[in-house]
Amino acid sequence: MQKGLIYFIVDIDMCPDQKKLPGLFQNWLSVIGCILSVVSFSTILVLFILDLKSQQVNPYLGIVTYMIAPTLFAVSLLLIPVGVLLERQRRRKGGHGAHFPVFDFNNPVHQRRAYIIIGLSTVFLIFLMVVTYRAYEFTESVTFCGQTCHQVMNPEYVAYQNSPHARVACVDCHVGSGVGSYVRSKLAGTQMVYSVIFNKYHRPVETPIKNLRPAQETCEKCHWPRQFFGAVEKDKQYFLSDEKNTPWTNHMLMLVGGGVPPYGQRGGIHWHMNLSNKIYYITTDKKRQVIPWVKVVHADGQEEIYVDKESKFTADKPPKGEMRRMDCMDCHNRPSHGFKVPFVAVNEAMAFGAIDKDLPFIKREAVKALEADYPSQGVAASSIKKSLEEFYMKKYPEIWRQKKDFIVKTVQSVVEIYQQNIFPDMKASWKEYPNNIGHMVFPGCFRCHDNKHQSAQGKVLSQNCTICHIIIKQGTPGAMEGSPDGVPFHHPDGDDDSWKQMNCVDCHSGS
Repeated sequence: MQKGLIYFIVDIDMCPDQKKLPGLFQNWLSVIGCILSVVSFSTILVLFILDLKSQQVNPYLGIVTYMIAPTLFAVSLLLIPVGVLLERQRRRKGGHGAHFPVFDFNNPVHQRRAYIIIGLSTVFLIFLMVVTYRAYEFTESVTFCGQTCHQVMNPEYVAYQNSPHARVACVDCHVGSGVGSYVRSKLAGTQMVYSVIFNKYHRPVETPIKNLRPAQETCEKCHWPRQFFGAVEKDKQYFLSDEKNTPWTNHMLMLVGGGVPPYGQRGGIHWHMNLSNKIYYITTDKKRQVIPWVKVVHADGQEEIYVDKESKFTADKPPKGEMRRMDCMDCHNRPSHGFKVPFVAVNEAMAFGAIDKDLPFIKREAVKALEADYPSQGVAASSIKKSLEEFYMKKYPEIWRQKKDFIVKTVQSVVEIYQQNIFPDMKASWKEYPNNIGHMVFPGCFRCHDNKHQSAQGKVLSQNCTICHIIIKQGTPGAMEGSPDGVPFHHPDGDDDSWKQMNCVDCHSGS
């Protein structure tokens, strides 16, 4: 029946002198094109309905429905006229002087066939427009960005789902609005597809991303630096690595600053954010962790250049490389794809009760288990479970008997920390992705504020802690010290002052 319908549509009369020959549409290529068109159209229709009714977004269903099947449909339609042209060429070589088909609208048969062709073509075109729009939506979706290339993008996707921006679509930061942005992103995506197919992609994905949209077009759509002012109160809960997992609280005011023109004082951390000045820098490494040369342009046009005294560069002889204007992304460089350092993640889990802080040495043992190298997440899960359970079975058998259920839940929380932050297949973890907020595990602020960057006038970019924050309370529950005016930082591990002569990152490498 389907074959009869196809012949009914395509069997258009030739010129009167060619009636003895079948229509040009009656060739195998055109017939195959017709059959495939009907089949692919039916397939798209069924998949489209399934996708609309599906409760969960399936990236592979989306790829087939909006990319593979429509491509097959378009190719199938193209086969029909190609078959006609080839058939015409064949007949001309055979001396038949093949003409193109003739539509005679005075002929009722031709009229019916023309109406059917026009009707089906209209339906096909309307459906293709709908599918094309849905394809556009699909390629702009978080599902497409995060789950299509599952292995490659899995670390970024998992981190994104656990970030403060989990409800911000990937394209809002990585693509942007307008046809130009869309075309550029898809051209770049073509290269990524090639890299995935031929296993040419980097492990881990390289950062910082080249040609990332500026923060003024992304971050500042929601976060407006001119309206940041005052201080933000932060309460950080730490646990020491002793047997009792002794709690240590650090309660501070983060001097966010900013400025509300025309009256707001421009200062604090967000002084850097181009409120009344512009900051430029040149880095000597790909990850922007070494910054020996900084230029500040004040509102009145006056320039100050700060150069690392221990480097070979001067104000007049800066390093070779791109001069970058500082924006949000220079500090908030992992706003949606951060991989937590083991001791930070364990501290958080203990503070919120996901890890039982009453288990002896759980802070130390959990961090040790997370730090170890594993070939895969599956091996990591079994190894972490074995390591922690054997520790309590052997070292604290009584606690193991009494609190086995709590230990099992704690172990599962530690495994989840690993699965959310460390991805051996892609070699992705906190080790590969510096986070420039703060200065504990990575240089961060101290890339510039290190008491070494000095201007020609002798001004130094200070490393004084009170520039950015004031500690108003700190210590263990039984020995808390504090003052509204701030107290000096005391290291929780003892009275040894050697830490004052080094940067935090010199010791806090993640363990």
